[in-house]
Amino acid sequence: MIGVEWEFSEAQRAGGAVLAQLRARYLKRMWDLSEFMKTLKQKFTLWFNRRHGRVGVLWESRFKSVLVEGHWDSLLKVAAYIDLNAVRAGLVDDPKDFRWCGYAQAVAGDRAARRGLAAILNDLVAGADWGDVAPRYRKILFGIGEENASRRGLSREAVAKVWASGGKLSLAQLLRCRVRYMSDGMVLGSAAFVDSVFAEKREAFASSRTSGARRMGGGEWGGLRVARALRVKPIDPGDPPT
Repeated sequence: MIGVEWEFSEAQRAGGAVLAQLRARYLKRMWDLSEFMKTLKQKFTLWFNRRHGRVGVLWESRFKSVLVEGHWDSLLKVAAYIDLNAVRAGLVDDPKDFRWCGYAQAVAGDRAARRGLAAILNDLVAGADWGDVAPRYRKILFGIGEENASRRGLSREAVAKVWASGGKLSLAQLLRCRVRYMSDGMVLGSAAFVDSVFAEKREAFASSRTSGARRMGGGEWGGLRVARALRVKPIDPGDPPT
């Protein structure tokens, strides 16, 4: 950053065409994904090598980008390819367990990730909510990701199990993925229990609120309820009562 400031300081002294050319060069880089990735990889490699006392390249191959048509068929295959990468690399047995992929983020409650998957499947199920999208995408994901003789993937038994369940996650699986409810839900239990705590601690909630128990989204939770539905964001210590 200091180097960039120095460059612009010198260019301002020169003025005219020199400053315009420098500005144009940096503006071009701002909108060039390849340039951004090149700089990112170079800078990170230098930092990593210094930190770990090593030399040489860090990345196996060059950055690649592909222009994808905005049609559900193309988008669905690309999304599944990304979400299955960790499975095919042997890092996890189920894509929901690799929290850095879009599917796992969606299962964990990330609204942007859910909207993205819903948009992909919109041509198949117009206006579907996450309750419809989640099992449908999971079945598709497991169908595409089944292992074969030339490619590591999901076992045939795992695929059959997911299809037999209709693509729905069990309560135990959801609890593991939706850890935010355990830490940010404020109160967890039956509707009667949550309402009793709400009544006892009424002053901690907004005056416009009339009940305590909130449904837990993202799957079949049975009778479990929370005091904070987590529709918007995790609870923050500085947040006002809701």
